[in-house]
Amino acid sequence: MIKNFIPELQQRGLLQDIIPGTEEQLAKEMTSGYVGFDPTADSLHIGSMLPIILLMHLQRAGHKPYALIGGATGMIGDPTGKSAERNLLDQDTLQHNINGIRKQLQKFLDFDESKPNKAELINNYDWLKDYTFLDFIRDIGKHITVNYMLSKDSVQKRLEYGLSFTEFTYQLIQGYDFYYLNTHKNIKLQFGGADQWGNIVTGTELIRRKGGNEAFAFTCPLLKKSDGGKFGKTESGNIWLDREKTSPYRFYQYWLNVADADVANLIRIFTFLPLEEIGALEKEHMADPGRRVLQRRLAEEITRMVHSEEDLKFAQQASGILFGKDTNEALGALDERQLLEVMEGVPQVTYSRDALKEGVDLIQFLSETGIFSSKGEARKMIQNGGVGLNKTKIGASENLLNESYLLNGKYTLIQKGKKDYYLAIFE
Repeated sequence: MIKNFIPELQQRGLLQDIIPGTEEQLAKEMTSGYVGFDPTADSLHIGSMLPIILLMHLQRAGHKPYALIGGATGMIGDPTGKSAERNLLDQDTLQHNINGIRKQLQKFLDFDESKPNKAELINNYDWLKDYTFLDFIRDIGKHITVNYMLSKDSVQKRLEYGLSFTEFTYQLIQGYDFYYLNTHKNIKLQFGGADQWGNIVTGTELIRRKGGNEAFAFTCPLLKKSDGGKFGKTESGNIWLDREKTSPYRFYQYWLNVADADVANLIRIFTFLPLEEIGALEKEHMADPGRRVLQRRLAEEITRMVHSEEDLKFAQQASGILFGKDTNEALGALDERQLLEVMEGVPQVTYSRDALKEGVDLIQFLSETGIFSSKGEARKMIQNGGVGLNKTKIGASENLLNESYLLNGKYTLIQKGKKDYYLAIFE
């Protein structure tokens, strides 16, 4: 059963611009639609989750989703939203990146061959690689004027910095993608972020001028954090969908720590929870913001979607180790990889492993490693119950650090006060 899902996108804050007639088309028949992904890395990041969510809504409504990977346009660079020209990628790097993205998209979309609206992956390099420059300017370039191209915001914003001819042609190539897909695959719908509106309507204009089929489009708002920061960015960089680049624990923590001012918007956008349920969660959250009900549910839903139920359970358990009341036993159950994931970002100190064989004076260790500025400060904190080893408070009479405190034969977690942690590595 097909349906028009535009009203739901509106309710979830996922709609900005739309070409008239789009809703009528979606209500009339199964419609093929696509969104593009930029293959500048071998993993997508959480900024890419927005177009993925839109593809999922499209397929869940009974329509056919296409994910276009820009193997050709990735060799050029989209000027949209950028103040400097991007480094161009060679073919080997592009192919490596495309393979990684393809694998990730298969987690979110149904590619079952038996389904009439099965998802498909397409690469614009396939139809652009043999298209000669002369053919392109003869068949496509003559239909779009320079004045039309210069009027686009993405071009205007770059003119003050300087815009190469390569980047200037990007919107024309993206427009040709839509024309090609409309002509050869009967794809009638393109969508993307609001900053892509100019490129998208260039495609609909090209289809109209060349006498193609009907073409429709919509965009969603660009996500920005309430504090003005860029969504999906942290001090250490992007939050990736690849667990090797961003661990499931750190991924979970990112969503768990979103601001109260942002979370109600994000849980509507990045989950498929019914809006009534989200409304109830909002009321519960407002009654006691300290429990972070909305953040926890958002983190659960999206971590499960991107990674797995098992990864979610580990992330929740790991969160309790540093930020909850989990015990020495929970910490000791982690293998080395899990331990290092949990301790990512925790300051590290190193010490000689050999010294542990006969035991090291704990106060001396704490001062020598710089965890405390002096032996006197370390002694006083221990006496006041403010020092822990592996989530266990140390008493005033315990003054020897030895191999019995090692985790995975190499590490010890030092707690200083209520919130400060250090990971000691013994080598």
